[in-house]
Amino acid sequence: MDSSDPIRRPGGGLPRLLEIMRRLRDPETGCPWDIAQDFASIAPYTIEEAYEVADAIEREAWDELRGELGDLLFQSVLHAQMAEERGLFDFHDVAEGMAEKMVARHPHVFGSESRDKSAEQQTKDWEALKAAERAAKRQQRTLDGVAMGLPALMRAVKLQKRAARVGFDWPETSQVLDKLVEEAGELVEARDRLGPDEIEDEMGDMLFVIANLARHLGLDPEAALRRTNAKFTRRFNAVEDALAAEGRTPADSTLGEMDALWDAAKRREKSD
Repeated sequence: MDSSDPIRRPGGGLPRLLEIMRRLRDPETGCPWDIAQDFASIAPYTIEEAYEVADAIEREAWDELRGELGDLLFQSVLHAQMAEERGLFDFHDVAEGMAEKMVARHPHVFGSESRDKSAEQQTKDWEALKAAERAAKRQQRTLDGVAMGLPALMRAVKLQKRAARVGFDWPETSQVLDKLVEEAGELVEARDRLGPDEIEDEMGDMLFVIANLARHLGLDPEAALRRTNAKFTRRFNAVEDALAAEGRTPADSTLGEMDALWDAAKRREKSD
């Protein structure tokens, strides 16, 4: 191993990683795939890596978490390298900008404000600081700055929270439930009488109200759906395992047979 080459020197940390990225993107000697990428082509991978971090945390797979965090860091390094090549900013600017933001948003830690306040008050102060930052960026509309690239349910909740800050919100959860019933009726009507675009529109309205209901109940709809996805996966795997024990597959079975096995898996879960 050539110890004079910084990319082959263990313990090089972040400077080593930055140099690796610079070489991967070198137009003369770099990796053709890395060279061909741009912000738009890499963005989906960035989102995917963030979800893989969340997945490792949810599964408490701590050995995997280190690697997943590294993959996510690599995405930041890649975006910063592409920005540096365009003369926009570099990784140092990214890190410095985040440091300045955190200091500004925590005057009770890094400034003269008292730390003796509730978590609720700290949240209000945080939102006030973010509102001031948006104003400085000339984001004057209530919904300005809610990222378009967020998962749809997550973005729905953020939009609703912003609107709620200026009083545009149902005061009671029961009103949200009433709206959900209304939207379900409109979806049925669209299914029976209208076309695909109208059905999709009504389906979107219903999902938006479901996200609002989750918010009113103090729940994260993304987390709730992930939990149900995991439950569905467990139970369907149990159905497949039971069929496999009989030398069969779902394709060889009837819906009634699979439903019975599903119910059995459900009962086992509830009795554990």
